[in-house]
Amino acid sequence: MSPTISDLQRQLLGTFLEESHEGLARLEEGLLGLDASGPDAVMVNDIFRAAHSLKGAAGTFGFPSITALAHEMETVLDGVRSGRRAVTPPLTALLLRGVDALRHLFEDIGRGGTADGEPFKPVLEALKTAAREVTPQSSAPTLAPPPPAPQAVPSAAAFRIHFRPHAGLLSGGNEPLRLFRELAELGSLAVTADTSGVPDLASLEPEICHLAWTLELRGSVSQAQILEVFSWVEDECELGVEPIEAEPPRPPESAAAPPPVAAGHPGPERGSPTSDDQLNSIRVSINKVDQLMNMVGELVITQSMLGELDDEGPIDPGRMARIREGLSQLARNTRALQDSVMRLRSLPVSILFARFPRLVHDTSRALEKKVELKLSGQSTEVDKTVLEKLSDPLVHLVRNALDHGLEGAAERMAAGKPAAGVIELKAYHRGGDIIIEVQDDGRGLSRDRILAKARKLGMMGDDVEPDDNAVFELIFAPGFSTASTITDLSGRGVGMDVVRRNIRALGGDVSVSSRPGEGTRVALRVPLTLAIIDGQLVRMGEYSYVVPLLSIVESIQLDPKTFSKVEGRLPVYRLRDQIVPVVDLARLLRVPTTVNDPLEKLMVVVESDGELVGLLVEELLAQQQVVVKSLETNFERVEGLSGATVLGDGRIAFILDVVGLGRMARAKAARYEKIAA
Repeated sequence: MSPTISDLQRQLLGTFLEESHEGLARLEEGLLGLDASGPDAVMVNDIFRAAHSLKGAAGTFGFPSITALAHEMETVLDGVRSGRRAVTPPLTALLLRGVDALRHLFEDIGRGGTADGEPFKPVLEALKTAAREVTPQSSAPTLAPPPPAPQAVPSAAAFRIHFRPHAGLLSGGNEPLRLFRELAELGSLAVTADTSGVPDLASLEPEICHLAWTLELRGSVSQAQILEVFSWVEDECELGVEPIEAEPPRPPESAAAPPPVAAGHPGPERGSPTSDDQLNSIRVSINKVDQLMNMVGELVITQSMLGELDDEGPIDPGRMARIREGLSQLARNTRALQDSVMRLRSLPVSILFARFPRLVHDTSRALEKKVELKLSGQSTEVDKTVLEKLSDPLVHLVRNALDHGLEGAAERMAAGKPAAGVIELKAYHRGGDIIIEVQDDGRGLSRDRILAKARKLGMMGDDVEPDDNAVFELIFAPGFSTASTITDLSGRGVGMDVVRRNIRALGGDVSVSSRPGEGTRVALRVPLTLAIIDGQLVRMGEYSYVVPLLSIVESIQLDPKTFSKVEGRLPVYRLRDQIVPVVDLARLLRVPTTVNDPLEKLMVVVESDGELVGLLVEELLAQQQVVVKSLETNFERVEGLSGATVLGDGRIAFILDVVGLGRMARAKAARYEKIAA
């Protein structure tokens, strides 16, 4: 069934909104870079084009409030580009207010609204005022060295162009967009489309041009140059070119207006994808990808069920050979399908990090602090679902670092630090997990204040002297806060416990480390995907468990000569030149077993938080892909377990959380040492 008009309009509007949000992100990123480093030609042109594209798209779809806002922003940016307007913090703040207004209007359209611009009239009027101003040098620093003596050029002019193509213009191989691109090279171009001539869908002819355009061109351009652009189509269109009010004359050199923006170095444009990227990318609904992912999950279970046929008694040899061949092919196809879907679902963390330059910019100004934000590992990829659920925890951590972690400029300089504090967001892969760190170079956590507050709340006795790790763990207690005042950002005792709960719901965890006067580091560890993993099946007693394959370093039979067990202490194993703590999983997880001698078990060596840990199991079974199912949907979180899966024979197997097991082992060792002391 062909789509209805409303279906088609909805699809076009969805594409328009997606592209507009991308344009807003480029615009905001460019403005923040402009504020931080001063303008160059590449940067300013990129920002200008982003505003121009937003205006053109909004005009095509008939949203005048967006068109008006984007037009005034474009005019201000054109002043910066031509050197009539200096970049100052107030100007950047105003343009960012314009971005916020545009974002609200686009969100209103997404909710089915009409993008009413009435609430944003103050922003529009402020932009109009800024567009008319010429910044004197006394109020803004010179942005670039003076240019060479100007050559004779045509004076600034403005023209309105009415362009209505004849019906056959497209069939002759002429493309209106090519004409618009040529005009844009002559100056600042604003395009408004007239869609009144577009018929209903049933009457639409794809080779007939039903649109007309009104264009405004401003710059050092003559009417003859405009007519030359249209010379190829002058017999196939109705064309009118009329001068409109010219731009105000430039002040004389003695007025000391800021010079034109310095030319940037050639290279790829900031924030805009290459043409190859655009040609090789498609937009896919995440719902469709989720359905495909569910199908892959069922396929994995089917493969596992078929595999059980191999163990269910005698089968005709010829038939068995065919079954095995089919299973082998099914395994290859399943793996290829899974890899393709996982790549489709994976997104770079740069999408997540993109919101933080603006957050740091606005919050640091509100707190009157100088802050530099560093981002690294932005190409690190992670499952889209995981990425979405990391946003709120990271926002809380960054705000905490800004409000509590970093000192003011005077305090930092008194401590021998640079006036500007540093917050670093870093992402990288470790095993089957992604680690995202939020680190600052501020004052660090106050062990004494945390401990005093814990004792005041009755969380810890006066006679207890915990180590730093135990003290820092207290900040994750519900309602715990050492802030002396409540601000809009923090101090209400709601936050770090929610951060940990949300991260643990993803099968991950949060750790914190800090040094007085040097800063604090908070690390979020989450799995790369919540869907399917490669696992090693192991047996303990009557139960099977899954160890994520990416966490396994090796599996060995214990050698009595290098295995050491002392009463009251955690066993250790000398693995080449390294001492590895050994954990009996049956004892740790309280699994009934008849094998009590460690030397009769196998040891699976895993990496846990950068350290090696040996896990004792009774038997290694098969390696296979498993579909991860969350436990916390129906049960409370169980330490040491990250999820469950359904095996081919219908049994349930728990998936081990090796980082959690390592933490449990270290806590157990610490208890032994405390008892021994």
